[in-house]
This record gives sequence, C-alpha cells and structure tokens, in this order.
Amino acid sequence: MSRLSIGIIGLPNVGKSTLFQALTAIAVPAENYPFCTIEPNVGVVEVPDGRLDRLYEIVEPRRPRRVAAVVEFVDIAGLVEGASHGEGLGNQFLGHIRQVDAIVHVLRCFTDENVIHPYETTDPLRDRGVVEAELALADLEVVDGRIERIAKKAQSGEKEARDELALLKRLRERLRRSEPARLESLTPDEDRSLKGFGLLTLKPVLYLANIGEDCLVEEHPLVRSLIETVDREGWPAEVLPVCSRLESEVAQLAPEERGEFLVAMGLERSGLDRLVQAGYRLLDLITFFTIGDEEVRAWTVPAGATAPEAAGQVHTDFQERFIRAETIHFDDFVMLGSMKEAREHGRVRSEGREYVVLDGDILYFRINP
Repeated sequence: MSRLSIGIIGLPNVGKSTLFQALTAIAVPAENYPFCTIEPNVGVVEVPDGRLDRLYEIVEPRRPRRVAAVVEFVDIAGLVEGASHGEGLGNQFLGHIRQVDAIVHVLRCFTDENVIHPYETTDPLRDRGVVEAELALADLEVVDGRIERIAKKAQSGEKEARDELALLKRLRERLRRSEPARLESLTPDEDRSLKGFGLLTLKPVLYLANIGEDCLVEEHPLVRSLIETVDREGWPAEVLPVCSRLESEVAQLAPEERGEFLVAMGLERSGLDRLVQAGYRLLDLITFFTIGDEEVRAWTVPAGATAPEAAGQVHTDFQERFIRAETIHFDDFVMLGSMKEAREHGRVRSEGREYVVLDGDILYFRINP
C-alpha cells in the first residue's frame, strides 16, 4: 500500500500539536491558544520494528542501507462546534480529514488551569461528541447532495439508483441523529457503495486519551469511562492512554537515553511505538521484509495480501510480471543465521500467485524480464 496516513484531530488545546511534535520530532507551534495550527503539519516517521534491526545486524549489506516502513502523521487544526457550517476554519479542516487513511482523535483527560479548555471543564465524552457531531453533519451534507442527484433516476425506475437511494436514506437517518455512518447487514453491493461515498464517520478511528503524568500508573476515571463507552458501542476502535507532555520530553533525549527514561517512568514502550502499533491493528496491516547485499527493508501491506500484491509494493511492474516468491519467515531466518543455511536446511519455500503473505515473511520475488 502507499504510505499510511494518520490524521490527528480534536478540539483546540487538547494536546494535538504537542503529540505531533513528540512523534515526529518536528518543531511545530504548540502555543496555548485556539487555531494555533492553520495549515496541517505533516511529518513522516519510521515504524519501530526490532525485527528490521535484527535483520540488518545479520545481513550486514555492503551499502549500509536500512529502510524502515513509515507512517505519515497529519496534525489537523482543532475543530470547534459549528465547523460543518464554517465556524472556526470549518470546511477547510474537514477537507484535510478526508485525505487520511485513519484518524487519531485526541481527547483531553488532564486538568491544567494554565491550559485553556474551550468548554472550561475536562470531559472527554462531551468533547468526543462535539467533534463527531460535526463530522456527522459534514457527512449529512454529502449524503443530502447525493440524494438530490439520484432522486430523479430512482423515480424513473433505474434499479441501481433505487438501491442507492434506499441506502442513502438509511444513512441520512443515522447522520441526523449525529451517529456515524456505520450500517449493519449490508449486502456486498451496498458495502461497496458505502465505501465509495468518502464519508468522514466511516474513517477508522483511534481515541488517544491525553493524560497527565500523575495518571501513568493508575488509570484515570475519565479514561475508564471513555474505554467503557467505546467498548459498549461494539465497533472496532481502541482507546490509547498517552501523556503527550511526557512524550515531548522523551523526544528531546538522545536515542540511547530514551529507554532508561521510559523504564524510570514505569513505561515499557514509548507513545510512538504504541500509537503506530495500534494504527496497524486498526487498519489490519502487516509487515514483510526484503533483504540483500544492497539493503534491508520493511514493507507494509494489508493482511490477506497475496505475493503478487506484495511484489507490487516493491515495484508497480512486479505485480504483473510476478512468477513466484521465495520466502522464509523471520523467526526461521534468525534461527539459521543466513539465507545459505536456510536453503541448505530446506526452509526457503517457493510460493505462487495464490500465496497469502504472513506478517514477518522475508520475500524474494522472481519476475518475468
């Protein structure tokens, strides 16, 4: 797949830009006032993966080239109530959200009298409702416009138009209640149509609970309430507690000091590690590797991708020119220590066009000239 793009959204002053700054180590404004971010800041970061580092140590390519998979984070300016009708910077921001693969919705779960909250009190469930109502209203405008365009075709008896109109009316009822455009019991045709509408409330979403340092060990009641609410709704989603302020401090340390600092704070992994891994789970993505004398590299594909589809990530022509893939899993390769040993032990398999790539596969593609 092309580079994974994750948009960071939320109300003003919930910690979005501080989180972005920590994740990408890019200096962006994070001052204490609404609409500090106007144009979206974009940062590309490596996907943390210890397997890639281990492969690099074993292979020792002649050119010291280690290429990680990457994620693009987009810091989108704070939404406010009325954004769907042009309040704040309105539709400009909603347009930015349409371009990303998934959403990280930052919700403030800390209290700090020195940081202004748009509603003066800390209530992540209320804040979530405000933002998601604006997304639903923006989707409602799209659905209403589409209904107007196909209504005449449906009245004339066109079956596809009638089917789409019925689907759109179901969507309209949900969106009028400020509910996301997630419908159950869809036919395959309806599912394809729904995905083609480009609706904001269908974007995969991860809720990032921005906590204070005092809540690193013991779960905050606001976080627990948020988790319970999301779980009850039954849709694939996750609540990830992260302290943006702490992550900002970690990002300023030398790489060799970060591990010790995290351990001292009682944390096993950084917020970046946990956020990227949660993003992969959210979008059902896996990683495969290519190794050689020139480089060791990680690639991202959707779970269920076939070998030719994986080959197409390496080079667009490779999918059509695919003959077969030689593959060994990361664990087997590390155990044997080299491709030569792997071949001698019969652990390198030859797989055809129907092979479904597994997370951790090392692949070498044979293609037609």
